[in-house]
Amino acid sequence: MTDPDAIDCIRPDWPAKPWVHALTTMRNGGYSSGRYASFNLAAHTGDDADAVALNRRLLKDRMQLPSEPLWLSQMHGKHLLRVESVGGIVEADGSWSTIAGTVCAVLTADCLPMLFCDSAGSRVAAVHAGWRGLHRGIISAAVETLSVPARDLLVWLGPAIGADAFEVGQEVYDSFVRINPANSTAFRPRDDPHWLCDIYALARIELQALGVESVYGGNFCTSSDAERFYSYRRDGITGRMASLIWLA
Repeated sequence: MTDPDAIDCIRPDWPAKPWVHALTTMRNGGYSSGRYASFNLAAHTGDDADAVALNRRLLKDRMQLPSEPLWLSQMHGKHLLRVESVGGIVEADGSWSTIAGTVCAVLTADCLPMLFCDSAGSRVAAVHAGWRGLHRGIISAAVETLSVPARDLLVWLGPAIGADAFEVGQEVYDSFVRINPANSTAFRPRDDPHWLCDIYALARIELQALGVESVYGGNFCTSSDAERFYSYRRDGITGRMASLIWLA
């Protein structure tokens, strides 16, 4: 039996200011069981509500969060909101803040979590970027919302499905190539009419086009690492990890 308190996380390896705090949880520790074992932080997947509440409390206590994260109802869109301007659960795929002590958060289990901060350490954002969100412009929306020159942004790409595991159809390939022909380099043919998609490469291509030069992370695969990560593609019914960022 695992120790429920033995939770762990991945912290970005990036040159952010020391008062910028960021992490992505993994699935070890916690109180969920069965398909959700064991540190599931999502309340919408069918897990026991009491277990999720205990996991969220454990997250806040063990990671010394300054406040309860703003938990979003994620819609695979491009809407971001300012954390300190809302309360309760809201529909969005990203949040941002310039106020110390407010925690931005997104939940993922194959989609790409992206954490943003500026080089001055004055603003932060957390973004949920599945392929639909990428296609709809979530990255450009985040860069515009943060309202600083793109060259002053730092971006960390958290755990997502890897390029050898993410199979998509011809329509996904075609839709991305119509947006930018350079996106074709993020796809490899699998079998007609299917492609393997590198979601990290899609993010990097758009970030580069927007002028964001400081990009970190992007070397995970949630699907192939069942010990550390949840994966919707691998397991179907499963939990979610959280990616969090805040200013101290």
